[in-house]
Amino acid sequence: MTRALKIVTKMLANDEFSKWLKINLIEVKPGYCKLSIVVNKLMLNGFNIAHGGICFSISDSALAFAANANGVKCYTIETNLTYHKKILLKDLLTVEAKELDRTEKKAHYEVTVYNIESEVVSVMKGVVHVSKKEWQH
Repeated sequence: MTRALKIVTKMLANDEFSKWLKINLIEVKPGYCKLSIVVNKLMLNGFNIAHGGICFSISDSALAFAANANGVKCYTIETNLTYHKKILLKDLLTVEAKELDRTEKKAHYEVTVYNIESEVVSVMKGVVHVSKKEWQH
């Protein structure tokens, strides 16, 4: 098991919300995370489409995993999410978080959510604070 995977596994062990989302971790490495979920009935809003918080939540999780996979504890300080398509019941969503740049104190990420047809559903831009605290495992 790689160090990045150990860190994210440790994060997931204490992350009840990500467990509730039934996140499936596909790939993780420093500055990168790919995961998926299947939209269930509890995730739908009054219009019978996925609540916007679902895209935000899975994007936020992928961002956190990608940033922390570098081995230093990171905390989200800013995000902006743009929606492109609606999401329906039982849709398989794949999320990909990529580090764009990183300094000693901040890192910038782009997180893209795709539907089962590989269409872009949403894009999040995120900034994390890079702490000086190393992950222990």
